[in-house]
Amino acid sequence: MKPIIGIAANERSMIEESEHWLTYTPKNFVTHIQEAGGIPLLIPMGVIEDAKAYISRIDKLLLAGGHDVSPQHYGETLHPLIQGTHPERDAFELALIKEAVAQKKPIFGVCRGMQLINVAFGGSLYQDLSLMENPHLKHVQLPTPFRFATHDVTLNADSQLGKLLGTTYPVNSFHHQAVKEIAKDFQVIATAPDGVVEAIESHAFGAPILGIQWHPELAAQTRPSEQAIFTFFVQTL
Repeated sequence: MKPIIGIAANERSMIEESEHWLTYTPKNFVTHIQEAGGIPLLIPMGVIEDAKAYISRIDKLLLAGGHDVSPQHYGETLHPLIQGTHPERDAFELALIKEAVAQKKPIFGVCRGMQLINVAFGGSLYQDLSLMENPHLKHVQLPTPFRFATHDVTLNADSQLGKLLGTTYPVNSFHHQAVKEIAKDFQVIATAPDGVVEAIESHAFGAPILGIQWHPELAAQTRPSEQAIFTFFVQTL
């Protein structure tokens, strides 16, 4: 039987200032989970009390990118450089993480998803990369298309991701926040040359948890190694 992969969905209005709203996830996630042999199932934002029921119906949870995580979840006030937040999304996805851990379901976070995982377990974030001591890479690669890698990351050779991708791996980059203090029971398994955390993992909660900062969904169509990340998540994690 194919694994059912729950994707925590985002939402936005169809037209600016409109009351017509969409629940969605980037189609790339759907496509590459299907190609990995999984069945994608979107989980719309809802009331926290429903998180248990949603998680009970899936095998694994995927947290995608999007809004900045509100700094209130790691004890800070909003910095002037923070971008759009979505308190209801934060609250619901944090509930999904809590339930996935309780039900021992693996979790995979991409970009914001990784950052939210770190915050959920007590870590913190740089609200903007300019607040780091020595950032020197361009972590928002526009106008370079996302199917191209723009910098390397160094991976822990003993990590599952390191065994899959090797110890030096080129990635795309589209983020202005980053992991600051790593959560307890998590390990940093990949970093960029300027020290930005690019991947984290934990095996301390009954089921594995993996987060990556780059966007394999935007490159998997042309880079088999990025599709391999989805296959690893769907079939192995």
